[in-house]
This record gives sequence, structure tokens and C-alpha cells, in this order.
Amino acid sequence: MPYSNVNRSAPGAGSIRQKLVERNGRTYIYWEARYTAGTDSKTGKQIQRSITGKSKKEVSQRLREVTSEIDRGVYCAPCKMTIGEWLDIWSKEYLFGVKEGTAYSYRAVIRNHIKPEIGGIRLDALNPHTVQSFYNSKFKELSAKTVKNIHGILHAALRQAVLNGYIPNNPTDSSIRPRIEKKEMHAMDQYMITDFLEAIKGDEYEYLFFVALFTGMRKGEVMGLTWDVVDFARGTILINKQLQRPRVGDGTCQLVSTKNGKSRKLKPAKEVMNVLYRVKKQQMAWQLKNGECFQNSMNLVFTHELGGYLNPNTVYNHFKEIVKRIGEPGLRFHDMRHSYAVAALQIGDDVKTVQKNLGHATAAFTLDVYGHVTDQMKEESANRMERFIHIVKGA
Repeated sequence: MPYSNVNRSAPGAGSIRQKLVERNGRTYIYWEARYTAGTDSKTGKQIQRSITGKSKKEVSQRLREVTSEIDRGVYCAPCKMTIGEWLDIWSKEYLFGVKEGTAYSYRAVIRNHIKPEIGGIRLDALNPHTVQSFYNSKFKELSAKTVKNIHGILHAALRQAVLNGYIPNNPTDSSIRPRIEKKEMHAMDQYMITDFLEAIKGDEYEYLFFVALFTGMRKGEVMGLTWDVVDFARGTILINKQLQRPRVGDGTCQLVSTKNGKSRKLKPAKEVMNVLYRVKKQQMAWQLKNGECFQNSMNLVFTHELGGYLNPNTVYNHFKEIVKRIGEPGLRFHDMRHSYAVAALQIGDDVKTVQKNLGHATAAFTLDVYGHVTDQMKEESANRMERFIHIVKGA
């Protein structure tokens, strides 16, 4: 590849030269800028890189940008990896501390949504407009929540790429995601709770449903409750784990940390502790009846007759059958948690207490979810004060 006799330099900013190349009997001209990008830590030699383009003006402008980045200490060397290649590395090497099920769902999103659309783009070529177009196209076929999840994964992966020095900034930072519409919350009122309690009398899951309804525990938390965290003397329950079926492996349920990784201590109503005591007596009777066949290796509170864990899907389907019988087929298991929160607020529990019992990160979040209940309580408070005013005025 011969060079022409044109050789220009950009003092203090690398050098620029015109280059000639012959192919199939034709001569092509392009411009190349050379600059020093630093020093190789292993060899001690300078790292030389180049920029090429069709015109001297184009190359000169890019060279000025690069050398300015070097001077300001924000330079990132060109990265030849594609987004897909980097996501494969990120999902394999950088998901430490993430629950197995969560990591599995991350990889599924990468495989099914991100890589097919933008996986072939070079990592350093992805720009905010391309990201926005990607999100917009996904919103046409997916829910706002799913698009938000896609953004969360892509954003986290590219944030790590910035920290690694592969790209100078995160192109997802300026993106606009579709607004997530809150799902309508369904909570049982006093009369529905009465019907529900009547319907579960004598049911094989009566005690489990009762404890879930009057503690606000999540399904995985109540099913993963173990005897070592139930303190009958103090009347407390420590919530520090949940029963979860992993999406990989043989599908055997396991005890894992809570949803937010934090524990919380409940002081439930005495009747809840009485119910747990009945469960304890029932389990002891099963153990006496079945002898060595009774194996409760996880020390679970709620088990079947031989001590094994209850199937989450079976419990959920059974719950759906019961609420259908009482004329509320739309209720979900999670709505028992909502029912507890609403009832707690209505009987006078302060928001901070309800927040702690539910395990929400902040009281603001609890208010955001159950604000309509507190608004109703304020209205009732105003009405009570109005009646009091009439009494003291003698009206």
C-alpha cells in the first residue's frame, strides 16, 4: 500500500496524512490521522491509534475531538465489541449477588428482545436516538412494564461498559420510557373477608390463608416461613426468607432471601399466633403418625402430611377456587396483602407501622399505593370533627 507524498502534521494533536491504495487497477485516496492514546502498561510502549475518513476535514475534526478527550482524561479507546457480545459477557460475569431467578429473567430478556434488535451494533456506535427508536418499537408490541424492564437491563449493562472504559457515556441515560399504568388494586372489605373466612373453614390450607391475610406476608414469605423465626414467647415473627421455585435446574423449591433482601419483624394479632400454635400441634401429630416418613428438612411451618413443602401453584389454584365460590373470581393471592394493608390503615395503624409490616422501602411508597385509603380516612376524620363541632356548639 504506497503512500502519496502528501504528509501533514497537526502539532500537539497527532499527525494527518493522505494515503493511496490501488485495487483492481484503480487508485483510491483517503485520509488517516495517527495519535498516541497512552502507554501500554505491560510493554511500556506508546499506544498508537488511527482515524480514517474520506476527507481531510472529516479526519481533522475527529482528531481534535479525540485529542481533546485525551487531554481532559475522558478518552475511551474504540471498542470493537458488539452490544450482543458485551451483553453476553455482562450477563455471565457481572450478575454477582443477583438471585438466580432474576438472573435467568435478565438473560431471557437479552436473548428474546435486546440482541435480536440491536445486538449487532458496535458498542461504541450505539447512540441515544437508536436506543429511543428501539424502545418505541418495543412498546408497540409489549407492555410499558416490560419495556421498563428492558431499559433497566440495558442501562445496567451499559453503565458497566462505561465504568470499564469501553464507552464514554451511557446512551440510555436520555431515553424516554412509556409511562406504566398502575394496576387497579383489589382489596377485600369487611364483608368479603367474613365470607372468605367462612369459605376456608376446615380447608386444608385454612391456616396458611389466615396467616397470609392477617400479616400481609407475600405468598413466598408465608410458604417459606420456618419455625425458627416464630417466637411464641414474644409473639413475633421474623420474615427473612421466602420459598421460591428456580427457573433452572430440576425445579425444586428453595428458601431464598426476601424480595428486597431485607428482613423485618412482625408483631401480629394474638389470634395469628394461636393459629400458628395449632399448626405446630397438627404437624407434631403428622410426625407421630408417619414416623420416619415425615421429613421436614427445611423446618417449614406449612407443609403437607409428610413434611414436604407445599406446591406454590397448587396453593394459588386452590385460592382461586375459593374466591370464585364467594363470587370474587378476580381476587389474586397478592390481594390478601392489599386487604391486610387497607384494614390496618382503616382501624387506625399509622402509615409508618404499615410500611414496616409490609416491608416497603419507604413510607412514601406505602402512601403512593394506599393513598386512596388515607384520603378516605381524612374525609371520615373531617366528618367526625364536624359532628364534634355541632355537639360543642349545642346545635
